[in-house]
Order: sequence, then structure tokens, then C-alpha cells
Amino acid sequence: MAASQVASADGYQPSDSAPALVEVTRWTGFYANAGVGYGMWSASTTTHDGGRCVSCAKTDHSGKGWLGQVGLGYDYQLSNRIVGGVLVNYAFSDIQGRTNDAVFTTAKTSNDSTWAVGARLGWLMTPDVLNYLSVGYTHTHFDGAPLHNSYTGDQLPGAQLHGYSAGGWFIGGGLEVAMRDGWFWRTEARFADYGKKARLETGISPVFELQFDPVVGTATSEIVYKFDWGR
Repeated sequence: MAASQVASADGYQPSDSAPALVEVTRWTGFYANAGVGYGMWSASTTTHDGGRCVSCAKTDHSGKGWLGQVGLGYDYQLSNRIVGGVLVNYAFSDIQGRTNDAVFTTAKTSNDSTWAVGARLGWLMTPDVLNYLSVGYTHTHFDGAPLHNSYTGDQLPGAQLHGYSAGGWFIGGGLEVAMRDGWFWRTEARFADYGKKARLETGISPVFELQFDPVVGTATSEIVYKFDWGR
């Protein structure tokens, strides 16, 4: 009692409130993510007829456009600085460009969907900021389209460039920042390489095979919600 009176006399008033709790970022747990981005693809092609090279010189093609992406994943904080995890995502897109067979036809084509499964490993620059690398398997699709005459631009009746679907690998890197209450913000750049595969040009004579070998680069910005943040 005397000590309290002395403290009051000195102008000090003891506080009855508990110390403020500081929220600790939890990186371990399941999450869902969704966002938008921009992509570009390029492809080198040669033209064949029944396995015989018609135009052996490589022709370069490219496209660009927007994409949306959704995904799920699981992270585990291995130490104070290291986070590892697995991921799966699906992108719907319209990364549109044009191809031609270097003979007499051309067509539009769009990279319209991609899915990927992989893993990531990151370094916590601060307790709230994760810098990471990702790698894995990916599968993509390019749509088909009507063929046009390369010289006049006229559509060729009944002529069609067939679609392309193939698997490959991806590597990426990104930055993820904890905001609050289980919400995170993520940006990522990714490069994917797919295998060479023939795209048929039908409705013309002879039927050409366009050997299509694309690589795709994307950049995305996403919101992430971690379900286990409060545990």
C-alpha cells in the first residue's frame, strides 16, 4: 500500500490492462488462391506432308493476352526461415496469336487453358514476406481455327487448323506477403516449355502437319486465403 502511494505521488499510475498480443504469421496450412495475369507465348514451326518436310526452315510465331487463375495448395513451415509446399492450379486464358505454314495458309490460335501441379520452396525474408521458387508438371491447350489464304486473307472453305494439347514442365518464382486474418497477396512469374507436336491442317490438299513447339511465359497477381491461419 505504501509503495502504491509513493508511486502515485511520483506521478506514476500502474496499468491494469494486459500487454497487447502480437499476431504471429502462420505459413503452415491449406490455402486457396485466385487472381489474374498476363501471358505471352512463342513457337517455332516447320511444315510436313506425310512425314516429308515441305518447309524445313523454322517459322517463328507468337501471341499475348490475359488470363485468370485459381488454385489450391498446402504449405509447411520447416523452420523459422524456410517454407515448403505443394500446389495445383488451373488457368483460363485468351493468349492469342497467329500461325502460318510458310506455304499458303494462316490461322489464329489461342492458348485457352492450362493446368499445373508442382512444389515450391521459399525463404522468409521477414516473418511476413516469403520469396519462393516453384517447379512442376504442366499441361496446356491451344484452340483450332479456320484456315485463311496467307496472300489474300480469304477464308478457305472447310479448311481447319486443329488444336494442340501437350504436357511439359514449368519453373517460376514469386513473392508472397501476409496481410491479416489469413489473407495473403502473391505475385509470380512462370515459364513453361511444352513438347513438339503436329497440328493438322485439314480441308486442303495435301494435308499439312504443322510441327508446333511452344513456350509460354506468364505473370500473375493473386489473393490467397489460408484456412488454418488461426490455429
